[in-house]
Amino acid sequence: MIVRQERPADHGAVRDLHSAAFRPPGAGPDDVVVEARLTVELREDAGFLPHLSLVAVEDGAVVGHVIGTRGWLEPLGVPVVGLGPVGVLPEFQGRGLGTVLVHALLAVAEAAGERLVALLGSPQYYRRFGFVPSSEVGIAPPDPAWGEHFQARWLAEPRASGTFRYAEPFRRL
Repeated sequence: MIVRQERPADHGAVRDLHSAAFRPPGAGPDDVVVEARLTVELREDAGFLPHLSLVAVEDGAVVGHVIGTRGWLEPLGVPVVGLGPVGVLPEFQGRGLGTVLVHALLAVAEAAGERLVALLGSPQYYRRFGFVPSSEVGIAPPDPAWGEHFQARWLAEPRASGTFRYAEPFRRL
């Protein structure tokens, strides 16, 4: 398996894998899956960070994807990263591919000088990557009801505090 930056030729495969990975039970094959639509919209947004859109490729096929986009800490507008969605084709799930993708994104973000990565997800899953509830590091979630599921990880100093704001496509969900 190879992890590399997503290319325009991968867009269709990435859309299809998010549709497969996140399709709700009972949904029809033509139903739009939120994560698939969101990924397309994030690529078109000013907050798109091409170096933080990574794919996992096995035998020439895209089998996993992760994306990080520009977020901000308000009120000062400190640039940070919002992680997600992370998707893996169902037949490749449970093999550690999501873990590899998240580690790769964090490494690229840190090498690029990003200071903080935040996400909404399972605390049990993301703790292994060093994420903690955002309130523990002075970051308020966009929606207070998210509680411990909104998590953050500092990558570099100086640290700041504030309310996290995702790229615009997230706000339209």
